[in-house]
Amino acid sequence: MRKPSFWDYKKPNILSYFLLIFTLPIIINNYLIKKRRNHNQNKIGNVKTICVGNIYVGGTAKTPLAIKISQILNKIHLKTAVIKKFYPTQIDEQKLIANSSKLYCEKSRKEAYKNAQKDMHNIAIFDDGLQDKTLNYDLKFVCFNTLKWIGNGFLIPAGPLREKLESIKNFDAIFLNGNGEDTSNLKSIIRKLNKGIKIFETYYRPLNIHKFNNEDNYLIFSGIGNPESFKKTLTKNKLNIIHEIKFPDHYQYTEKDILNIKLKAKKLQAKILTTEKDFVKIEDKISNGINYLKIDLVIKCEDELINLIKFAK
Repeated sequence: MRKPSFWDYKKPNILSYFLLIFTLPIIINNYLIKKRRNHNQNKIGNVKTICVGNIYVGGTAKTPLAIKISQILNKIHLKTAVIKKFYPTQIDEQKLIANSSKLYCEKSRKEAYKNAQKDMHNIAIFDDGLQDKTLNYDLKFVCFNTLKWIGNGFLIPAGPLREKLESIKNFDAIFLNGNGEDTSNLKSIIRKLNKGIKIFETYYRPLNIHKFNNEDNYLIFSGIGNPESFKKTLTKNKLNIIHEIKFPDHYQYTEKDILNIKLKAKKLQAKILTTEKDFVKIEDKISNGINYLKIDLVIKCEDELINLIKFAK
């Protein structure tokens, strides 16, 4: 499903207010999660745990951040594993993680963690799981996109939030993923709710942008949580985007989808460009003629993050 556009309005509209009554199950569930955690404070094992999650639905750079943290820690000789609960609709993220990190993916996060522990890892990084009431983590990181922020500020289904913004009192660090936007106002809001929380800023750095000619026209397509970020990265690098096709997050492409994209590009005399997350879902036999943007997530003040992780108890 596509995310409703009214979720990201700066102010709630009439439909948001109408749906407020349906946020009650989320409120009750979040209360029960909190109660369950208060009674279940024991660690699940001796491997240090970090959870990288979000309270905003989709498009916050959660998975790229989990991968990046794993790569950073591996460079300083800490053996890391990335834990992800298996969902058949998230094969794209599973492939991305497996291509660059040691992935443990099971139907149960606890089972995946136990497997990582058997293999003598120093740190287990959970991609998602902040709302999992059966687990406690040594460090809890929450991600936001600087443009989307918290959308209209309402809980699902009236808005895009899994938890109220006040829940950041329970987290150790916030990561703001952006493209050069001014974050001073967001930081001020965050500090009012949690004075001691660490705030890190991240941005995407294109790794293969030199492969693409600025004089060409491009048709772009993506099925990600925040397609605006993908497009902005391209336009910022002066690529000429003449047509964009958006699919729902985690969309599974069919041969017909790809054929239609190629026909549209041929008609427009445009080259085709997508994200790496989308490209890994396209079968090899039909991927010819499609390029993807390879990106690296850059974390500002990386040394501060390393110290936070190394000295967390």
